[in-house]
Amino acid sequence: MQKHNFSAGPSILPREAIEATAQAVLNFNNSGLSVMEVSHRGKDFDAVMHEARILVKELLSVPEGYSVLFLGGGASLQFCMVPFNLLERKAAYLNTGTWASKALKEARAFGEALEVASSKDANFSYIPKNYTVPADVDYFHITTNNTIFGTELADDPKADVMLVADMSSDIFSRPVDVSRYGLIYAGAQKNLSCAGVTLVIVKDDMLGKVSRHIPSMLNYKIHIENDSMYNTPPVLPVYTALQTLKWIKSKGGVAGMQQRNREKAAILYREIDRNRLFKGTAAVEDRSLMNVCFVMADGCQELEKDFLEFAQSLGMVGIKGHRSVGGFRASIYNAMPLESVQALVNAMKEFEAKH
Repeated sequence: MQKHNFSAGPSILPREAIEATAQAVLNFNNSGLSVMEVSHRGKDFDAVMHEARILVKELLSVPEGYSVLFLGGGASLQFCMVPFNLLERKAAYLNTGTWASKALKEARAFGEALEVASSKDANFSYIPKNYTVPADVDYFHITTNNTIFGTELADDPKADVMLVADMSSDIFSRPVDVSRYGLIYAGAQKNLSCAGVTLVIVKDDMLGKVSRHIPSMLNYKIHIENDSMYNTPPVLPVYTALQTLKWIKSKGGVAGMQQRNREKAAILYREIDRNRLFKGTAAVEDRSLMNVCFVMADGCQELEKDFLEFAQSLGMVGIKGHRSVGGFRASIYNAMPLESVQALVNAMKEFEAKH
């Protein structure tokens, strides 16, 4: 049976990236060795790191004056690295969900971190609007896509201060004006690679301005000076990231990804809105193109388990919603084919016909 992988993360990857990685695990670059056992400082892997860095800059049109890093620790480590390196006076945070809340909590260990707005009052089902970002903050932190709650910022926020963004679950899904950002970070296991590496894009002149001592492993400048090899990098996830970046480029870059993602999301949201058994959980204007959250309609809640089992019987994997929201969550990242989204829609229609 064909599997349709709607997992929120670690999540679906392009088949081409998986196959290239599998080959490199067996025989990397015709070296007779696995990519997992070659020297990370050898010329073959150095070429991987260099090409991956170049492709990130190309695909996102990263301006001059920015560095691209591949680090360990996941996006959760960035919750502390960001304020460690950037927070001197105070920072502003937009609280749109679980991960934004955790980032804010970490920042408060380093200084004043203001919550400029929050959607917690409605279980993070919308993106706050009409808030004010103080002009005297060191940076304004946002989480562009909220995997648990299915909301997403469709555009770069307008603010007169430098933006810092957690783009873990929508990086490379749409064009981004990187020049608006002082720092972008993203755990790879949603749209870029297998778990184990974190992408960081940082504006060089943002660094070196805090008065505190920064331990070497947490200092962006140290990692820049050492080309992401201050310590042994996560070689396998970096290699997989390179293959995914190549795939994105071959499919029309981030503009091509955006077009595909809009089409997939429109098909699924249209069925959710049409089908009498289901309803969406996120505000319509803030619906995510990456994580589509929905529940049974009022009066139909007793059918939730039945639909979950029905969908799973048809090869739907990872469709169960997060406990914070319940119901169902279809994560339709870049690598998710249109055919899988259509299969889910067909399942919803068939289930409706039976009930």
